[in-house]
Amino acid sequence: MADTLAPHRVEPLLFGGFGKPYLYRESCDSTQRLLESSFPAGALAVCDFQRAGRGRLGRSWTAPAGTAILCSILLRPPGDRRAAELSLLGGLSVAETIERTTGLTAEIKWPNDVLLGGRKVAGVLAEVAGETVVLGIGLNVNQRPEELLPEAKLPPTSLFALDGVERDRAPLLAELVGQVERNYRLWESEGLRTVHAGLAARDFLKGRAIRVQDESGTAVAIAPDGRLEVELGGLRQLIESGEVDVQL
Repeated sequence: MADTLAPHRVEPLLFGGFGKPYLYRESCDSTQRLLESSFPAGALAVCDFQRAGRGRLGRSWTAPAGTAILCSILLRPPGDRRAAELSLLGGLSVAETIERTTGLTAEIKWPNDVLLGGRKVAGVLAEVAGETVVLGIGLNVNQRPEELLPEAKLPPTSLFALDGVERDRAPLLAELVGQVERNYRLWESEGLRTVHAGLAARDFLKGRAIRVQDESGTAVAIAPDGRLEVELGGLRQLIESGEVDVQL
């Protein structure tokens, strides 16, 4: 069976409420731009090739056509929740999906990257649009090593590059969407503390030497509220956003 994310392959595999409607394009500028604010929560946009895929801090996200999972989910979070927490929630959902379907061990680099063996396999982008948040996810699945474009901060990888298994992306996408919904429902009702144990267990930065805004220090942990606790200049503080580089 052809590896495609077209509706006839994915929709029968979806469970729960997310993924309706299912908007699919063979190519688009960005799945983040396919979802309108009038759509219901859980609306899902998917494409096989993004001409202008974007990551955090304006970075690009590029993958050869038909090799990655590129999707966006429309969410309507409660007004008293921090939308920034959804990047972590998405990262945790990706990590859990990878572990459940491949047996590989994933880590989360605060605030929005998923790593395998210290290399970036996925990125998450949560963008606020009025009362909605569009959660974008890019997961490298079947790229060959030579197809992975190096990033300035983290070396990339894909599931195939790690274990040599070429995967059907449709069931992987369905599992991912279901995991996002499960975690989102927990977060929606009781906040990030409901999934904090999963984040803490996969915290890539914990105990590592880091650099934040030209200052060296140590990452302590992902705090229960989703901020990053760091030690800089002998003082502990909580970071809500920004670039955290690992000191090699």
